[in-house]
Amino acid sequence: MAFSRRDFCKTGLAAGLALGASMIAPIPAEAKGVKPKKRNRAKRVLIMSFDGIRVDALAQARTPNIDALIREGSASYATRDVMPSITLPNYTSHLCGAGPEVHGVDDNGWKVDKYRLVALERDADGYFPSVFKVLKDQVPGIRTAYYWNWKPLINPYNPKVFDDTLYAGDPEYDVLCDRAMAFIKEHRDEPQFIFLYNVHTDHVGHTFAWMSPEYIESIEEGDVQVGRMMDFLKAEGLYEDTHIFFITDHGGIGKGHGGVSPEEMIVPWVIKGPGIKKGFTIEEANNTVNTAATVVRLFGAEQPLCWTGEVPESIFV
Repeated sequence: MAFSRRDFCKTGLAAGLALGASMIAPIPAEAKGVKPKKRNRAKRVLIMSFDGIRVDALAQARTPNIDALIREGSASYATRDVMPSITLPNYTSHLCGAGPEVHGVDDNGWKVDKYRLVALERDADGYFPSVFKVLKDQVPGIRTAYYWNWKPLINPYNPKVFDDTLYAGDPEYDVLCDRAMAFIKEHRDEPQFIFLYNVHTDHVGHTFAWMSPEYIESIEEGDVQVGRMMDFLKAEGLYEDTHIFFITDHGGIGKGHGGVSPEEMIVPWVIKGPGIKKGFTIEEANNTVNTAATVVRLFGAEQPLCWTGEVPESIFV
């Protein structure tokens, strides 16, 4: 009998909650419709992420480079966060293919030895399986990199799954971009997965308020770095065969976030690259947990049963 990922998670969660009760038998899942068609494995996947981006802020800001990604790819303007609408649970969900109820990262203070809810599945070091781990296990020769400027962001991932990492302060996003470019160039002939993150937009939102002129300007400043990356990839002859995501973790309202308002819970999600529809607006339901599932699909790998993310199939040509 075949079981779906969701049956696996439902069964695991029910068993964990039903202390003292007998195990609940899993229910066989009906086979899904047509199997996804076979596609060439991705050569290179780059995630570029700004923290705390509202959909209406992205529309208001002057972002010619992000706009180019949108024209050349597929975009959702109604992607849901996981709850709570704060940073660490949502980036963990992006990169671990499941929500806090499964991976256990439910606040910004999570550490591998400091948590309230044990993950549904863990490796020998206590970490939930991330997209980096899945790719390392299944894609021969893949190189992985993680560049970030909000210190706790890397806590949910086993350090063993990275080939390169760099942490820099809030104002040093250009340094992270430079390191990512050097990594891409050095390993241009190997499969690569790179995560490149900028916290500055979120910090400006907390200081001046979401939708303030300063917040909008911070998005525009970040867009310049997106343009630098795009220019680099084009100059190296790598742009056309690179899949690029532009994602975020949550929105904001006033000077904060963490609630369930649309301004906090609905975010943009963009992907461009070989085999992705151009100028396409994603209408199907989408969630931050779907990012890892999509990355794994691009590389032709299989996602773990404990993940709940689904690939938005409509993005493919």
